[in-house]
Amino acid sequence: MTEFNLKEIKTLSYERPAMDKGYANQTLHVNLSEPQISVKPVTDPMKEIFVGGKGFDLWLLWNAVKPKTKWNHADNEVCIACGPLGGTPIYPGSGKSIVTSISPLTGAVMDSNVGGHFGPFLKFSGFDALEIQGKAPEETIVFIDGIDNKVQIFEVSGLPDGAYETSDILTSHFGQGKPRNISVVSTGPGAKHTRIGCLNFTWYDSRRARTRYKQAGRGGTGTVFADKKLKAVVARWDSVTVSTNNPADEAALKGVGKLHSHEVVELDPKQNEMARVGTTHLVTIMNDYDLLPTHNFRYGRHPQAENLGKEVYRRLFDKGFDGCWIGCTVACSHGIKDFLPFTGAYKGKKVFVDGPEYETIAGCGSNLGIFDPFAVTEINFYCDTYGLDTISVGTSIAFAMECFEMGLINETHTGGMNLSFGNKVSAIELVHQMAKGKGFGKIVGQGVRKMKEIFAKKFGADPKIMQDIGMEAKGLEFSEYMTKESLAQQGGFGLAVKGPQHDEAWLIFMDMVHNYLPTFEQKAEALHWFPMFRTWFGLCGLCKLPWNDIVPEDNKDMQEPAKVTKHVEWYARYFSAVTGRKAGPDDLIRMSEGVYNFQRIFNLRMGFGRREQDNIPYRAVGPVTVDEYESRKGRYDKQLVEKHGVDITGKGTEEKIAILRKLREEMYEKLTGSVYRRRGWTADGIPTLETVKRLGIDFPEVVKLLKANGVNQ
Repeated sequence: MTEFNLKEIKTLSYERPAMDKGYANQTLHVNLSEPQISVKPVTDPMKEIFVGGKGFDLWLLWNAVKPKTKWNHADNEVCIACGPLGGTPIYPGSGKSIVTSISPLTGAVMDSNVGGHFGPFLKFSGFDALEIQGKAPEETIVFIDGIDNKVQIFEVSGLPDGAYETSDILTSHFGQGKPRNISVVSTGPGAKHTRIGCLNFTWYDSRRARTRYKQAGRGGTGTVFADKKLKAVVARWDSVTVSTNNPADEAALKGVGKLHSHEVVELDPKQNEMARVGTTHLVTIMNDYDLLPTHNFRYGRHPQAENLGKEVYRRLFDKGFDGCWIGCTVACSHGIKDFLPFTGAYKGKKVFVDGPEYETIAGCGSNLGIFDPFAVTEINFYCDTYGLDTISVGTSIAFAMECFEMGLINETHTGGMNLSFGNKVSAIELVHQMAKGKGFGKIVGQGVRKMKEIFAKKFGADPKIMQDIGMEAKGLEFSEYMTKESLAQQGGFGLAVKGPQHDEAWLIFMDMVHNYLPTFEQKAEALHWFPMFRTWFGLCGLCKLPWNDIVPEDNKDMQEPAKVTKHVEWYARYFSAVTGRKAGPDDLIRMSEGVYNFQRIFNLRMGFGRREQDNIPYRAVGPVTVDEYESRKGRYDKQLVEKHGVDITGKGTEEKIAILRKLREEMYEKLTGSVYRRRGWTADGIPTLETVKRLGIDFPEVVKLLKANGVNQ
């Protein structure tokens, strides 16, 4: 065991409150600069308007930062919260945490959801949310002990750089012989040297006797964490039962929890087999429907896609129950035992790899032209231990590879590396360079938006073509779905408040696979309802997978099958049973509308949140290059002729690309305006005064901000 040193800097002893209908009714504030630890009350209006989870995070962050606050300023915070339903051991998917901060990639508000045990352990220790502010002079650990009722700040030395080793050591040290009582939040050296750092949240797998990991990946929250010289945040808690949350109606909770859990157990083996193969089932489905990102989102399918599909990982995943929260019957958190990396510090050493999941497989596999499951697993492992977001890593390397193949950059710029698509050796080497902050990997680790600036300024690359093929919006890299043929998902990515992440509006499956949204009006309505309902999960501490990845057998016969309305009704009953706040399906949407609109206004306060920030690269809308068009020539020619009435006789491919581009960009703009109207926003994408009043977020500072931005009604 590695020897390390802890020096106690500050301790707060506290009286842990009794849980009250899913709430601890207080939050924890840690300022690393002073240092100082304090407790803040949670008011009834705070619960009414912001509910919990991401809502609490946003409110705490709003009150902590200023309009000019940058991601690396001391007043920026890392906020972590669970939610009133989080920590329920009898309802599937009830162990989520939400991390919120000002993002190094976007400059605006970022939220990222993650599994593991930290959020529930934090809440049961007595705190509905944690906000960490300031910067420590030395590497620091914050320890929240819900058993002995104390919060401590330690300076630490002697711990290894990697997140995996660090978490193992701290789990053993603070667990006092009971490692299952510990959850650790940490990052790694990659977060220090890039803008795409992730956070690892742990739980202890008693059957395998090892610490396991989930990642809060998006937007560089790990980079903020590392910039504060936070080595880790550790929570300690004891056993969890259905009574720990002190629900308002335990019998009703047990009833609805039993319904949903039993349905998952019965139907998952018949549907997506997530308890056996996790989200890897999506690979072949996306490939079959021309939606699997390949070669920097240029194409949507590849003949070798099955090499990365569920049947491969069915054989590779270690058998056994793999829920990242107690009692979750979806049990999709699979891993590979005794994997042998062939590069880096772990070369030839057996490791356990948590994952890969679909996003990593598509981002670090097909999108790079890599169809070797072992290479993808190696990238997965090192990204996690280095503290790097696999989505941003994959999308950033894919952009660099396409720039290389187009001649926009060359080996002089890459340090001699051949970055052709499919070069797994170079891709893995870039990950190692990101962790060290050296070589060309240091540039790639700044993300796509910064790369575009650097490539143009230092290497003379064409800004226009890079704008078309650089798959970022608002500064955040796209998650891994091809959107060219899905107007709904184009809006889902472009109109998302934090940037193109599927957890806000994942419409591509219902649009392209199930064809639930055939009309323009249905797409626009979906871009109101679905982001609102998906936001609700982040308010309550829940995973979205039990909602729509395993569905009732009669769901296809429902009036609105895309919404999985039976589950929405169950979630309303779940919320009412825990909180005592009577709610129906429409009430859940209204809760989310308040928080969603508040986040949009928060972005406006930070200098963003307007229509111009909702633009997306044309690669997300249609074909940029001749070979892209030619790969779907039959489809595109037919659309031009039959859908748009264009006479293509005698027209070359480049001319047809230009015509199609104009038509598709017009459709995206039309959709944007329709969604704004449905959401109650101005033509510039700002919530109206009428909207904020209706939602109860018309705080004086909000009204003043809106009026300062020309919104007077």
